[in-house]
Amino acid sequence: MPREVVLLVNPVAGRGRGASAAAAAAELLRAEGLSVRAVAGRDAVEAAGLAADAVDSGTDAVVAVGGDGMVHLALQAVAERDVPFGVVPTGTGNDFARAIGVPLGRPAAAAAVVARALREGTVRAVDLGRSDGTWFGCVAAAGFDARVNDRANRMTWPRGRARYPLAMLAELGVFRPLPYVIETDGSRWETRAMLVVVGNARSYGGGMLVTPGARMDDGLLDVLVLSELPTHQFLRVFPRVYRGTHVSHPAVTVLQARRVHLQAPGITTYVDGEVLGPLPRTFEAVPGAVRVLAPQPS
Repeated sequence: MPREVVLLVNPVAGRGRGASAAAAAAELLRAEGLSVRAVAGRDAVEAAGLAADAVDSGTDAVVAVGGDGMVHLALQAVAERDVPFGVVPTGTGNDFARAIGVPLGRPAAAAAVVARALREGTVRAVDLGRSDGTWFGCVAAAGFDARVNDRANRMTWPRGRARYPLAMLAELGVFRPLPYVIETDGSRWETRAMLVVVGNARSYGGGMLVTPGARMDDGLLDVLVLSELPTHQFLRVFPRVYRGTHVSHPAVTVLQARRVHLQAPGITTYVDGEVLGPLPRTFEAVPGAVRVLAPQPS
């Protein structure tokens, strides 16, 4: 009996590329002798339920076809379960796929990675972050970036990624540094900050290297803090996250910890681009929480 792969599909990911990517992935996987079952929820709740059902049914692998939102849903089902997890990235960000080395923009190539890992048994375990039972693969945003997400989610125009630069410009006009209490493995730090993020992986927002030193196999979270700056200086520092060079600025501090507790007023936290909830909140690194179908690290 062929091994079964469940494709968890977001058909509208990447402005409709999800459905065509799923078809290309399914064709390649079947050509590799695998049994493929595609499932697509009508909304996030149904998709999450389908992912959990697939894991409970004893499938041999779950593969998310979509962006980081679909990956986030799937992680809730596969974390700390003995079911390998793969990604065929079709979204606008694709930071989890980028982090584990899956090809972007090439569904058949991404599916080939899945097939090869299953065939050769080269599944590898990577860390996840967790907060109050919610898993995340890449980054928790808990500062200016979270406020930008709030504003972008309220905007009805423009659609897609174009909302975020406009939301950022609008938020810059009103955002002020916030008082934070940051506790890392028992150490306590009180400061005023513009940006606080908790990274399990290096990037968010489609390749912004906000925690460039983060590794998914060290059992630690990277906590980046950008302390209070005048707006004109912040405008010079923040764009450097696209290259990861912001960490050399004197106002930036990077800490590492297994467990992080954040307190700040008026911040709704986002993980992997999805709403998590308000601070205060605790984040923890969970070593080897998910087994990924991905290339072996060089």
